[in-house]
Amino acid sequence: MSTRELTGRKVLIIIVSFFTVVIGVNLLLAFKAVSTFPGLEVQNSYVASQHFDEMREAQQALGWSVAADYDGAAGLFLLRFTDADGLPVRAPEVAVTIGRATSNRDDRAPELAYYNGAFAAPMDLGPGYWTVRLEARAADGTLFRQRLQLYVRG
Repeated sequence: MSTRELTGRKVLIIIVSFFTVVIGVNLLLAFKAVSTFPGLEVQNSYVASQHFDEMREAQQALGWSVAADYDGAAGLFLLRFTDADGLPVRAPEVAVTIGRATSNRDDRAPELAYYNGAFAAPMDLGPGYWTVRLEARAADGTLFRQRLQLYVRG
């Protein structure tokens, strides 16, 4: 057994060391959280909320459904629109951003080409969950927005 004496100086060093580690870890986590935040969705949420119901009803009136898929063997991202009857829809304007939910570092905006009932783009997506943010415009000018989750197997 050790006969070393626990002095006030040693207790002070232990306590200061403990709190230095705790505060250091908290600061590191706070910095990482702020530096990886992708940003605002809208500039002013109150103004955006004023037209939300109108936009939602117009989008629902289109009767569109959308599905995203990824063929890892071919390296191809696929996006399919269908109408209320299950028939393919070719939207005149489609813009897509694909990225991770936690960071905008991996965001990509592929050039989509319409072929055989689906929009497609060659992409190399790593395994895991991806967020697909979609904006399409119907022939009558109605804006269709949706956010989809896409899982790529590893």
